[in-house]
Amino acid sequence: MATRTTAQIEADIARTRTQLASTLDELAMRVHPSTISAQVKARAVATVEEKAGRAYVAASGLVEKAKAQFVDDKGQPRKERIVPAALVGVGLVLLVASSGKRRKG
Repeated sequence: MATRTTAQIEADIARTRTQLASTLDELAMRVHPSTISAQVKARAVATVEEKAGRAYVAASGLVEKAKAQFVDDKGQPRKERIVPAALVGVGLVLLVASSGKRRKG
């Protein structure tokens, strides 16, 4: 084994100190409250965006299914389905309106 000089040992110590200081700076940055807060916020935003994306896809699928009930393959309205649905809607509106009048009177 070769004998190292004092200068070589001092250079190794200086290099090790520099590496240690860099490592400590990195660790301090990782555990800093603002860093942790930013990481938590980024995860929360990603989770919300993922959930919103899934909800959008699900809602879009439901809209397409509902649309398919009232439109034929050519995109033309199906009157035999639209008219009964409209009548049910009008009936519900009238029912709600009449129940509101009964409570006031």
